[in-house]
Amino acid sequence: MSFRRWFLAALAVSSASLPAVHAGNVQKPGLTLPANASIQQDAVKQIFNTSYTAYKQYAWGHDDLAPVDETYVDGLGGWGASIADALGTMYLMGYTDWFEEAIDYVGTINFNQSKTPDTVSVFETTIRYVGGFISAYELSGQKYPILVQKAQEVADKMVYGFVGDNPIPYNYINFTDNQPASGTSNVAQAGSLTLEWGLLSQYTKNDTYSTLATNSVLHMIGLADPIAGIPAQGIDPATGESVGSYVTWGGGTDSYLEYLIKYARLTNTNDTTYADAWATAVDSSIQKLLRNSTVDDWLYLADFDGTNILHVGSHLACFYGGNWILGGALLNNQTIIDYGLQLTDACMNTYASTATQIGPETFAYMSSDGNATGTTPPDAAQLAFYNEHGFYITTADYILRPEVLESNFYAWRVSGDQKYLDNAAKAIQSFEKYLPTTVAYTGINDVNQVNSTKTNDMESFWFAEVLKYLYLTFDDPNNISLDDWVFNTECHPFKAPTALPVYGSGNLIQNSQPFASQSGSLPQVSPTHS
Repeated sequence: MSFRRWFLAALAVSSASLPAVHAGNVQKPGLTLPANASIQQDAVKQIFNTSYTAYKQYAWGHDDLAPVDETYVDGLGGWGASIADALGTMYLMGYTDWFEEAIDYVGTINFNQSKTPDTVSVFETTIRYVGGFISAYELSGQKYPILVQKAQEVADKMVYGFVGDNPIPYNYINFTDNQPASGTSNVAQAGSLTLEWGLLSQYTKNDTYSTLATNSVLHMIGLADPIAGIPAQGIDPATGESVGSYVTWGGGTDSYLEYLIKYARLTNTNDTTYADAWATAVDSSIQKLLRNSTVDDWLYLADFDGTNILHVGSHLACFYGGNWILGGALLNNQTIIDYGLQLTDACMNTYASTATQIGPETFAYMSSDGNATGTTPPDAAQLAFYNEHGFYITTADYILRPEVLESNFYAWRVSGDQKYLDNAAKAIQSFEKYLPTTVAYTGINDVNQVNSTKTNDMESFWFAEVLKYLYLTFDDPNNISLDDWVFNTECHPFKAPTALPVYGSGNLIQNSQPFASQSGSLPQVSPTHS
């Protein structure tokens, strides 16, 4: 580690371990948009219009549109995941008729049984359906109580993922017989329920949901970590013990870490458990996982397999830039914000470097400590690409993921640097050029080929995340301000309390009282099956 890196790491540790009072707004004060921002916003709105019109025609009531074949895909219960995910976006865009039509549809869903033979994911169902419904309820001024009713209906089925006194839920449940599927879970699945289930408890006056979700996270905070603050990716719901020792900010761990700081903000209590756990994870990541590429000095967060540092990255993991920017602002820690901006710039470089100007699914790089990736070394073509761009592509497809543009949105709202508007505008142009298919838009199999073949799935998060982050990037910064709203991992915004508490005492507090304004006792919904 260079002296500069050591010094900045020490600075971050010291500043995060002292009491840190939020010193002002998260967003840059006085942030204004250029005059042409409305042009970009209208372009995003048109992409949404085209996408949702095709969904309504060919896939209404199903999870995803298969746009190449003009049919549908059901992989998320078959209840209409795209409708749940599109609710907030269409409300913000002013598609009132579509929004009310969608609300009417939501009222008809029967969550007592999946429409598919697949087991239902607690995590995916929570972030899309519960998150989408609660967010739409708040965005629309709590006008449609059916949204809370349906969120509760599906959550009451997911409660069966918690078996006996085990704090860690099974992630997959058969909604017909309420039996969970055995098997290893991961900390992202088990630890990303707190925002949605906490708000559900608040609106239903039933503490069950919040208690189950927070107990799971508190258990994981208390695990012995391979790297301080970051539990191993795998976890066994039957025992509550970690499985393996793989550490990453990417898939399988990502939203667990993301929610630690967001839950601290949303609950707005003086309990620093969650903010401290997040700060610990960031501090240890600065010391152990930050790596600069040997070409162009791009900053990445490496993975750790229990023995080796792995120089790998992913589109999915690129949320970390925005998460560090947000968390750094909440902790009043400029060092963390600056690292977040650098991480965001590196992820945006994966877009700027390809033939389509769209980033790949996974990539790798070299650093001062080598080029270990845990897989096949780069071939000659990959080495040549690396020497030009500071990373090389390991999986070349793009499946409409949002994370790079998510971090770019946070970077714009916090820094006010116009380059982040330019980044978003270029992404819109690339999407318009390379993603249209038979109807609507779909992913591509090779981002480095301008004539790439297409995938055949318009993921529901295209509506919830990609188009919402782009739309809000070019929207009035006072609308859905980061000072007032917290986004779940599916980009569903939740209204946050106005007054900000003290965050980051540096001491983990093991007794949490989230959403202290709640009332109500635990109902008799404690499954004892195995």
